[in-house]
Amino acid sequence: MKMSDLIADFIGEMLSEGGGVAELQRKRLADQFDCVPSQINYVIETRFTPEHGYLVESQRGGGGYIRIVRLMDSKQQTLLEAARSVGGRLTQNDAARLTRALVSAELLTQREGQLLLSACADGALSEVAKSDRDRLRAAIFRCAVMGIATV
Repeated sequence: MKMSDLIADFIGEMLSEGGGVAELQRKRLADQFDCVPSQINYVIETRFTPEHGYLVESQRGGGGYIRIVRLMDSKQQTLLEAARSVGGRLTQNDAARLTRALVSAELLTQREGQLLLSACADGALSEVAKSDRDRLRAAIFRCAVMGIATV
């Protein structure tokens, strides 16, 4: 395995352990991997770019650091757009159709889709007046999909 792959994997582990955020000091990381600091720069500049879903911030100076933040992936972005596209009202049939489309596109798992269908069913909303169900269903659908997208 190449040195750049080892460094990238290490930073990836830091991101996973840090909930999508990793702070590192270039020199300290270079010492750890027994390489020059420019090797760390190379890995960050080629593997942790906005195109790959990362934001890199740096603070220069003696106590400086590099912070790498994992941005949302395209699946999360698509789910958020789907949630935002739901209007003020959503019928049970439209909720089912949209849920099936999200599951079919593998944006939701089968289980997530089933739970969403159950939460949006008329039976689940039976205590609410029929005239208010479509509004409440839209809010439930929107919040559930946004919640799944941001996990």
